[in-house]
Amino acid sequence: MSMLQKLFKSTPLKVQNMAISLANSRLYKTRYSGKYKIYRNYYAKWDSANQNDIQKEKNKRLRLFLEYAKKNSTWYDDKISEDSIKNNNLKLIPVLEKKEIIDNLNKIKTISERDGLVNSTGGTTGASMKTVYTKEDMQERFAILDNFRAKHGYKLGKKTAWFSGKNLISEKDIKNGVCSHYDFINKIRFYSTFHINQNNFDVYWKSLNEFKPEFIVGFPSSVYEICEIADSKGLRLNHKVKVFFPTAETVLPRHREIIGRVLGCKLVDQYASSEGAPFILECTKGNLHIHPLTGIFEVVDEDMQPAEDGELLVTSFTTHGTPLVRYRVGDRITLSEENKVCKCGSSFPLVDKIEGRSSDFIYSSEKGKVNLGNLSNSTKGIDGIVSFQIIQEIETEITLRLVVSDDYNKVEESNFLSAIRERVGKKIEINVQYVDEILREKSGKFRIVKNSLNLNEIS
Repeated sequence: MSMLQKLFKSTPLKVQNMAISLANSRLYKTRYSGKYKIYRNYYAKWDSANQNDIQKEKNKRLRLFLEYAKKNSTWYDDKISEDSIKNNNLKLIPVLEKKEIIDNLNKIKTISERDGLVNSTGGTTGASMKTVYTKEDMQERFAILDNFRAKHGYKLGKKTAWFSGKNLISEKDIKNGVCSHYDFINKIRFYSTFHINQNNFDVYWKSLNEFKPEFIVGFPSSVYEICEIADSKGLRLNHKVKVFFPTAETVLPRHREIIGRVLGCKLVDQYASSEGAPFILECTKGNLHIHPLTGIFEVVDEDMQPAEDGELLVTSFTTHGTPLVRYRVGDRITLSEENKVCKCGSSFPLVDKIEGRSSDFIYSSEKGKVNLGNLSNSTKGIDGIVSFQIIQEIETEITLRLVVSDDYNKVEESNFLSAIRERVGKKIEINVQYVDEILREKSGKFRIVKNSLNLNEIS
């Protein structure tokens, strides 16, 4: 835990809520100013467009983005040819690996961190990575998200419960019945996802019933954990949530079933990555659509050849600060049949299944189920970790396998192990193995968590 976090946790709760409200409002001022309204109107206009017009607009946006990347990024100057731009041919451009972004950010990015918005992410593949957005990139991405959520009734200012990886609640807070912070300006209650377990269930359940959120956003595994415990007790929320918008993890059928039953709401999924992948959005008819004006999704097999079911290479039109061209994001999808038509009326391509973002977790007798979102966040701010994997074969022990660069040292090791320990508790034994490579699964998918426990016996 950083000194800033410790200082924050030592201040009175009212002061913490005030600080979060003001900080969030400053952040929203950046997100919702500039060209935000222009992009809201832009995406609303294209929702009902026909395939031919969409294709022309997509080709135009791809050409402009490739021109921009070649002109403004040292990395892409010799990697994007004039032919690839002229013919909109991405196959002439090499694949961008996560490690290349980690090692060459200064060459890839087009703006300084001071002039942009820095995004730091652990990521579900275990690599600590930083990217930089332009302010316009961020405004466009939130215009896309807000246009999508508005179709399901959401707008900023509605009472929202947010479950993400911010670790701002202490054990003392939990013992005093506090599991969240409240942004009273924007009516958002930020819940800790680090303390959800059987022992603390009553604190969360009481808070949700008293807050009465209209919407919930965040890790599906965290919300599911609360709902699973509630369901086992025969409990139902005393009011109906309108929609749960999951983030950062794959949505499973049991998530929809249990969360829907306990909260009385529908679950509406969306896919994008924090480093800037294009969007896949669930429509009002419950189908997943690729949004073609946010970027290009290439689905490839193990030989990097086009496939209907495979790994994603993404080229995102909202990453001018750190251009992502054919970026190997580490997730997988299954495309729908080409001629399949959705009853919602959209011409956007359909996806049958998002297979990335595993719902794997580590089990700790002290902390309960520790989800992938929280585990991947443990690399935030840690230099030198290329990738890592957590293996659990027995309940009392985990093994960390790490691939590190020359930037990794004893200080970074101490900070990383402290972050892991904070998530899994003091009792579980942690073994560390430094390796040259962590192999992908046969499916081509990288797993940050490999858990071989009999989960039915501990759930």
